[in-house]
Parts: sequence; structure tokens; C-alpha cells
Amino acid sequence: MKKQLSLFFSLLVMACSIVACSDGETYGDKKEKERDAIDAFLRDSAFAVIDETTFANQGQQTFVDKRQFVYLDRKGVYMQIVRPGCGDIIADGEQLNVLCKYSEYNILSQSYLSSNIASNRYFDKMLVSRTGATYTASFTFGVMYSTYGASVPAGWLAPLPYIKVGRQTTEDGEIARVRLIVPHTQGHASASSSVYPCFYDITYQRER
Repeated sequence: MKKQLSLFFSLLVMACSIVACSDGETYGDKKEKERDAIDAFLRDSAFAVIDETTFANQGQQTFVDKRQFVYLDRKGVYMQIVRPGCGDIIADGEQLNVLCKYSEYNILSQSYLSSNIASNRYFDKMLVSRTGATYTASFTFGVMYSTYGASVPAGWLAPLPYIKVGRQTTEDGEIARVRLIVPHTQGHASASSSVYPCFYDITYQRER
């Protein structure tokens, strides 16, 4: 009986040690894993990262044929402007509904998380306000709203100073489209709490 108890307690100690080790990953460890995952994604996708000075010198463009992404240093977001859009940049003091098509990919787990691209008529809607250089927004409808709640990831707002949010009224007047690599600090609550980066492909257009 004593040998059985001794074996039981030994196994219990081992189990607790294993759990303690698995739970011992620090926030710093998770951030390093995120950083490594982003670096690997950029490398494996053969994306070329440019700085904001180069981006400005190019007329705030990223050349898709060169697979360019600009690194927005203050936000930690990587952005590729696929199409700058039609219409106008959101004006200071303006509030409007913006309709988005998007896909969301977890770079760390290498898996797609959500999307509304399957239906041509289905959009996510967010109410966007601009005050000076500050943009705020809330989801009011859609997949992102039902999955993550009303709070819009800060990374989704990063392109707004550089794109025109209008509607397609002519054959060549294409709506804005961007691709983003968003770290957890600029993501939604799930990404923030679990520390994972997402790759987004998003279009932005003004609601009628």
C-alpha cells in the first residue's frame, strides 16, 4: 500500500511539473513567437518591406508587382495598398458607414479564421469617425461583429489616411483594397489575449 501511495504521489508531482512547464510561457515568449511567425510569413511569401520614407517618396504607394508592404512603425502594422480607391479620403469631422469585404488568416496557426467573401451581397459594416488625425470605429453588422464584437481592430483603421473611401461609379473607379499584417497589439480582443498576428485582405467602400 505504501509503495502504491508513493508511486501515486510521484506521478502526481510529475504531472504538476509538466503542467507548470506548459503554463510557464511568458508574455515575452509569446511576443517572440509572434515576431518569428511574422518574419517567416514575410519571408515565405517573398514580400518586400519598405519604410515610411520610401513609401512617402513613392507618393504613398506600394507597388504590388514588387510585392511591397510598408511597415508603419508607430503601429507595428505592415500594409500593402492594392488599390487606393475612388472618391475621397474621409474628411476631418466626418462620420460615415463603411462597408468591407475581408478575409482573416491567423499567421501563427496558419489557418483561416473568418471571412465574408463567399457572398457578393454580404458586407461587414462599421461606423467610422475622424477627428483630426484620429480615426475611431465600431462594427454594427457582419461576421466580425458577430465573431468578435463591436470593437474594430486598430489595424483595420491604419490604412484610412492613405485610401479613398467612395463607391464605384465608373468602370475604372475601383474601390479601395488593402492587405494588412496586424500584430496582436493592433488586433481584436481574441488576438490580443492569445497573442497572435493576422493577415487581412480588405476592401473599403462608402455606404450609399
